[in-house]
Amino acid sequence: MTGKENSNVSTSMLNEAPTKSEKSFNADSMKGILSEDVPFEEDIIRNPTSVNCWQRYIDHKRQNKSPAKQVFLIYERALAIFERSYKLWYHYLKYRESTIVNKCPTENSWRSLCDTYERCLMRLHKMPRIWICYCEVMIKRGLITETRRVFDRALRSLPVTQHMRIWPMYIDFLTSHDLPDTTIRVYRRYLKMNPKVREDYIEYLIERDQIDEAAKELTVLVNQDQNVSEKGRTSHQLWTQLCDLISKNPVKIFSLNVDAIIRQGIYRYTDQVGFLWCSLADYYIRSAEFERARDVYEEAIAKVSTVRDFAQVYDAYAAFEEREVSIMMEEVEQSGDPEEEVDLEWMFQRYQSLMERKNELMNSVLLRQNPHNVGEWLNRVNIYEGNYNKQVETYKEAVKSVNPKIQVGKIRDLWIGFAKLYEDNGDLDAARRTFETAVVSQFGGVSELANVWCAYAEMEMKYRRPNAALDLMRRACAVPRPGDYENMQSVQARVHRSPILWAMYADYEECCGTVESCRKVYDKMIELRVASPQMIMNYAMFLEENEYFELAFQAYEKGIALFKWPSVFDIWNTYLVKFIKRYGGKKLERARDLFEQCLENCPPTHAKYIFLLYAKLEEEHGLARHALSIYNRATSGVDRSDMHLMYNIYIKKVQEMYGIAQCRPIFERAISELPEDKSRAMSLRYAQLETTVGEIDRARAIYAHAAEISDPKVHVKFWDTWKTFEVAHGNEATVRDMLRVRRSVEASYNVNVTLTSVQMRVDAERKAQETTSGVVNPMDSLDQQAQQPVDGGTVTQVSMNKGNISFVRGASKTVQQDTTENPDEIDLDDDEEEDEDEEGGDMDISTKTVPAQIFGSLKLADESDS
Repeated sequence: MTGKENSNVSTSMLNEAPTKSEKSFNADSMKGILSEDVPFEEDIIRNPTSVNCWQRYIDHKRQNKSPAKQVFLIYERALAIFERSYKLWYHYLKYRESTIVNKCPTENSWRSLCDTYERCLMRLHKMPRIWICYCEVMIKRGLITETRRVFDRALRSLPVTQHMRIWPMYIDFLTSHDLPDTTIRVYRRYLKMNPKVREDYIEYLIERDQIDEAAKELTVLVNQDQNVSEKGRTSHQLWTQLCDLISKNPVKIFSLNVDAIIRQGIYRYTDQVGFLWCSLADYYIRSAEFERARDVYEEAIAKVSTVRDFAQVYDAYAAFEEREVSIMMEEVEQSGDPEEEVDLEWMFQRYQSLMERKNELMNSVLLRQNPHNVGEWLNRVNIYEGNYNKQVETYKEAVKSVNPKIQVGKIRDLWIGFAKLYEDNGDLDAARRTFETAVVSQFGGVSELANVWCAYAEMEMKYRRPNAALDLMRRACAVPRPGDYENMQSVQARVHRSPILWAMYADYEECCGTVESCRKVYDKMIELRVASPQMIMNYAMFLEENEYFELAFQAYEKGIALFKWPSVFDIWNTYLVKFIKRYGGKKLERARDLFEQCLENCPPTHAKYIFLLYAKLEEEHGLARHALSIYNRATSGVDRSDMHLMYNIYIKKVQEMYGIAQCRPIFERAISELPEDKSRAMSLRYAQLETTVGEIDRARAIYAHAAEISDPKVHVKFWDTWKTFEVAHGNEATVRDMLRVRRSVEASYNVNVTLTSVQMRVDAERKAQETTSGVVNPMDSLDQQAQQPVDGGTVTQVSMNKGNISFVRGASKTVQQDTTENPDEIDLDDDEEEDEDEEGGDMDISTKTVPAQIFGSLKLADESDS
């Protein structure tokens, strides 16, 4: 219905409404008026233009549950006056609907309600709520065409800003009925108004099997380049849905270029290349275009660059070929046609060829990932094993493709393998040409070019051409002159300093050259400073084999001047051994000079062997006094871990030469200089020695001295040894003294452990205070620590007592500490001690002179000094 028709109907209805109202009022109004309605009628007569009066009257009738017709009549009388009252019209329509809600939608009362809505909309056609209610009533009536027209009239009548209140109802109404064509047309109109519902439209199309239309709308959605759609789906997910949709329904897609769409997805989404290629091939398979599907698979295998995509495409390709072969086999079994058997054989060969090409295709994928991977090129050569021409082509392509600056592996392996391929096939000239090309090519480092030169020379030596091999080594090791190379930093300009080349050159000269030519090679190596310590020793051994001993010693001297410690250690060691073996004691002074020169800068870690060799020389060819002085120097000149061994050797040699008396100063110095563990072992050995010669008191003094560094809880063996000694050689008093010393040492170690834990706790508290209060003055912190008493002392005292126990040679300990009761203590007449303490109070400690025989020559030396 057009706007002009609506206006004409409205005008006619306005003209007719008062007439009907007047007639109804004159004929029937007086019949329904009751005595309680009279005040409301009078109020209406007095105030006919007051909506509240009419509303009170209507509410009165509804509360009294008056007949619906009477209420309708009052509403009609009121609306005859207030034709555009939204409030009256709305309540009137809702009241009329409530009266017929339980009736069948096909009865005339529903039609009368719709007529009332039509009269209302003649005056209130801009009210969206009225239209919504009218549409709901029409939906309940189930009249599809009339309902659709009402929705369309509502959209035409309402402003655009109010359309979103109508469209969802309209779409829900259409989708609830099987009207695909109408729904699609309405959805297209709705998308112009609200494009955000495109996903709902696509879902509806897929549900109704409108695949072509769904694919077109999905293409529009994908081309919008939104990160996330209205339903939270990413662009990648939409692409996946589109490809899956068009590949599985090729017959139903006729408006889109499927090939172009999927290829565009392959270009955009590199992480789904395998899936998209398979989707494109699947599209052609479902379209029965099998040859095009094979072309797609082959193209995909030739373009994918990841192993995952390759595996996905290859598996799909193999499954397709296997399915084709199985279908053809069934057809051949049924028909037995010879032509179909030929086709089957051809298809089977194609499938077998695909299986055989798997490694080659996989290698191609890896090379597309990184064409500079030397290992993969070599694998490709191995794949073509038995196909000489393909191997040659692969090597040529490889050496052209690999860039030495970004290579993975070594390009030298390609050149050497390429030449070896020609060599194995008997084409030595091609192998030489390959090597000649290789030595002027680019490499990642000097060592690679050196390896190529070495391989070239080895090939010549293999075929018994030593002169050619030596010429190659001379070319490789020749020092370039200025202007020989444009870039003096290239590997060709620096290869002459390669130790690999020079070592091989020297080996060839030793085998095929003369002594003079070999000496020139070694001297040139030393001049260029490319020789290693092993090369120096090889040079010297070569001269010795040819009985040039002095020249060999000169070679050692050159090597010593060339290297520093510790690299020169092997040269010195070999040099000294060879010199002593050659001359023995004939050139003793020269040998001593060599040893002194060696020990001048020798680090302590390597000095042990030199000292031992030096001392052995003096023992065999020199003086014993010199040998002992060398051992004496060795005790302080070697590494701290070797000092114990050197002291043992020194003591053994002194004991053999001069006896036990001269060993005592060495023992005492060893005990004072060695670490605690070694010092304790040395003390036990010293005490054992004194016990052996009957010096019991000296042995006891040594035990007492070593006790101060022996924790009874840790070093049980020491205390057991001392206890055994006292049981064998002591008496009651000495045992009691040993136990007293043990308790004292044990108490001192317990105090040290306690004070250490207290110190750790104080440090933790100080750190906590610094963390909470900020930066604290270090001096204030130290003062606070000094003021805190810990077990009768201060923290400062604790720190002082934490140090190592000093080795003081005294008769007794200078500090008497209280000890706790020891349950393991041996009870030796403690009652008598208690009686003596009670009687004498503070006991005076008396001293006793030690017999002079115990000290021997030491006592005499002290007296002479005094």
